[in-house]
Amino acid sequence: MKKKNLKKLKHPFLIGVSALILAGCASAPPASPENICHIFEEKEDWYHAAADVRDKWGVPIHVPMAMMYQESSFKHDAIPPRDYLLGFIPWGRVSSAYGYSQAKTMTWEDYQRETGNGWASRSDFEDAIDFMGWFISKTYKINGVSKWDAYAQYLNYHEGWGGYQRKTYLQKPWLVRTSKTVKQRSLRYAAQLKTCEEELQHGWFYNLFFG
Repeated sequence: MKKKNLKKLKHPFLIGVSALILAGCASAPPASPENICHIFEEKEDWYHAAADVRDKWGVPIHVPMAMMYQESSFKHDAIPPRDYLLGFIPWGRVSSAYGYSQAKTMTWEDYQRETGNGWASRSDFEDAIDFMGWFISKTYKINGVSKWDAYAQYLNYHEGWGGYQRKTYLQKPWLVRTSKTVKQRSLRYAAQLKTCEEELQHGWFYNLFFG
């Protein structure tokens, strides 16, 4: 149902239900997250947001997308698991990470301050991927890690710039394995994107009539 048709609904209950349906569709994870072309075909505005990040931060689209898949499975309201006191008493969350990028509160606030994007929301895809572009760019400046190196970029993202310098990841074999997974997914995304990006750049209207 299109938003303009909501004005024709006079019953407040129907209006409320319709609004919830629209919100749910807007925030639902992509149906085929393993294929970046399918992701962007389903959510065309995501492609344009990712392309803006590439142009703004010099970050290739496939790297933050692969990292975001690993962090949140593209869920806008993703949160870490609960922590437990004495092993059984719920005691908050293990981290303040939240949203698409799983950005921690303090790091998110650093991003807001440095970019002047004070209204940014971790549950908004455009803001979340811009945050990741900012982080990847800073990782390159601070630790000299290529913006194309999804493996080392993810280690920085998880351990922080200081942790990466101290090589804390060497004590976490599971993290090294996960970072390799992120790298492999980024390479698949890169190969997939080459097959569909021209169409994505033109948009559905152009492809419908001129494709």
